[in-house]
Amino acid sequence: MPDAQYPMPNIQCPTPNADPHVPCPNKPMSHLLYIAFIWHQHQPLYKSRSGVSLSLSQNYRLPWVRLHGTKDYLDLVLLLERYPKLHQTVNLVPSLILQLEDYIAGAAFDPYLEVSLTPTEQLTQQQREFIIQHFFDANHHTMIDPHPRYSELYRQKQEKGQAWCLENWQAQDYSDLLAWHNLAWIDPLFWDDPEIAAWLKQGRNFTLSDRQRIYSKQRDIISRIIPQHRKMQQTGQIEVLTSPYTHPILPLLADTDSGRVAVPNMTLPQYRFQWPEDIPRHLQKAWNLYIDRFGQEPRGLWPSEQSVSPEILPYIVKQGFKWICSDEAVLGWTLRHFFHRDGAGNVQQPELLYRPYRLETPAGDLAIVFRDHRLSDLIGFTYGSMPPKQAAADLVGHLQAIAKMQREHQSEQPWLVTIALDGENCWEFYAQDGKPFLEALYATLEREPHLKLVTVSEFLEQYPPTATIPGKQLHSGSWVDGSFTTWIGDPAKNRAWDYLTQARATLANHPEATEENNPAVWEALYAAEGSDWFWWFGEGHSSNQDAIFDQLFREHLCGIYKALNEPIPPYLRQPVEVHAARTDHRPESFIHPNIDGKGDEQDWDKAGRIEIGGARGTMHNSSVIQRLWYGVDHLNLYLRLDFKAGSQPGQDLPPELNLLWFYPDKTMHNSPIPLAEVPDIAPVNYLFHHHLEINLLTQSVQFREAGEHYQWHPRTSRAQVALDRCLEIAIPWADLQVPPDYTLRLILAFADEGRFCNYLPENGLISMEVP
Repeated sequence: MPDAQYPMPNIQCPTPNADPHVPCPNKPMSHLLYIAFIWHQHQPLYKSRSGVSLSLSQNYRLPWVRLHGTKDYLDLVLLLERYPKLHQTVNLVPSLILQLEDYIAGAAFDPYLEVSLTPTEQLTQQQREFIIQHFFDANHHTMIDPHPRYSELYRQKQEKGQAWCLENWQAQDYSDLLAWHNLAWIDPLFWDDPEIAAWLKQGRNFTLSDRQRIYSKQRDIISRIIPQHRKMQQTGQIEVLTSPYTHPILPLLADTDSGRVAVPNMTLPQYRFQWPEDIPRHLQKAWNLYIDRFGQEPRGLWPSEQSVSPEILPYIVKQGFKWICSDEAVLGWTLRHFFHRDGAGNVQQPELLYRPYRLETPAGDLAIVFRDHRLSDLIGFTYGSMPPKQAAADLVGHLQAIAKMQREHQSEQPWLVTIALDGENCWEFYAQDGKPFLEALYATLEREPHLKLVTVSEFLEQYPPTATIPGKQLHSGSWVDGSFTTWIGDPAKNRAWDYLTQARATLANHPEATEENNPAVWEALYAAEGSDWFWWFGEGHSSNQDAIFDQLFREHLCGIYKALNEPIPPYLRQPVEVHAARTDHRPESFIHPNIDGKGDEQDWDKAGRIEIGGARGTMHNSSVIQRLWYGVDHLNLYLRLDFKAGSQPGQDLPPELNLLWFYPDKTMHNSPIPLAEVPDIAPVNYLFHHHLEINLLTQSVQFREAGEHYQWHPRTSRAQVALDRCLEIAIPWADLQVPPDYTLRLILAFADEGRFCNYLPENGLISMEVP
């Protein structure tokens, strides 16, 4: 943990002279472990802005509010309702609610919806190209492959190409594709609806009338989302949270210099954004919208991206919120205590994480809970690649292990394990949108006598915080590494902040433009202050829709100038950054590829990538290896090598591949690469701890671990290897026997009959962290 810029916080127990790292005094406690699931439901503002109010209907650039609205928001709580003993918390961001309401009213239209409702004989060439390019926007393993007709069309595009489809597809092919894209995004929980069941059985030969009815069914499902949440909150089974109006990073609205708390040498934007007066505006609008939709005041606030700082706390208290949530990384920075985990992934010193804290602020006290980052990530990124019952059992096993630690650790009150994550995107990677996993999980939890699911407010009412953190000593950071680097510090992100600062200053020069007499300018500002634009700019995250996010951000800024009758700066006519194809980059998220040697594009799109061959220029054109991909999840380390077309091991390619690991700053036995003719140059002259030898002709493996006297000892391995269009490898973390949060380095060496040939990557070692 880097040195913080403030003294060790004064974490206070209710007894004098208590050590902040020791639990409060002995007192018999209940053996019940409380668990708070918090599902975060949010979508960016996809509306195309023309200087009009956010509440007015207009065209949408992207369809994700509509599609996630039919797949992810209603089913989550309907499934929970079947298990009344289980209570949970759901966050519905105001900007999501407003967009859902546009679709319910039939007044929101996106390009996907427009072509879905167009007679196929009237489709233009441009629209046909758009359909082929975008109507497979779904995880094909879980949402396309299970449906034969949809899968048939997908395979045609993958195997024969877009040009072939344009030339050979008939009107019926387009009609079926339009229907299936919309059907596949309807949650399996609704498949017993007679109309939906009939469409699924029909399979093909869909008409315009069918597509119109599917759209009508989407609106029906979306229209039930808010009433169902309101009903279940009234019965006490769920608690509904809110977030700042358009999901801005509040600490950066207060002062972009807060980025330097976690990263002191961060390069900041040219202009300092410092408009804390916008914070109460976002909070008040969220508060008012919540009361209108749910008939009561909210208690909890999900700060956008779980981002907090001392400066924002008084505004949250003054608005009336009772509690907030953040990430364990923020707690770790605040306590100057890194949360280590044992080999099973369970937190050491759990009494520090699994409790609420009281934040003292000049405006009053505020409770805060911190999520278990790893348990949340297991649901978000890993369990979708496991059999549902096995995944559910794994999560319950972690919770039971925590419950056992609680019984062994005398504490004055029971622990609260907070599991908080995105409630929409992860389910695309689960079979049947997560329904079998959640059913297995909920059925087990309902029977487990030592685990109790609660809303956060339920727990806080029964067990108020007994430890205090002075608000001024709370760390300024987010759920991503406890910093704000995802939203500021990169050249493109900083450029966007400068554009926003200039627009905000222009608005400040018009004191006559109030929310009452010029609501359009304020709605445009709120939209531009949202976090999502900065997420996608620059390095770190990318999608095939980056250019659209860039355009939307600039449209919101243009809306500010238009509403003020000010000239629009010329730079807003140009993209914030060039959206060209990227070359080398680090992993963006966890990956879960099928190891079949096919190199599925969706499986690897979030992986790290190192260009080896022709993409680096003419000097590398002779390389048989074109590209190296790498990534992880909680189960495995993954590698993929792309070769020149037609390359064969033993002919164009050496027949033996050696993977070698070493672990920096760790004391352990290490040995040199066990090959002949290894050159005495870095990094191949390093000493390594693990060695996996892969015979590319037979796809067999031999795994070894270094011992004393530079010896290598055989070990068992469950590594998977597949070679077809490319080489794909999965190495279980269990083979390496390294705990979570461990740093490792990896190199690949090719050999022929035990003689060294060459190595990858060319410019150093692959660095990664065990999740």
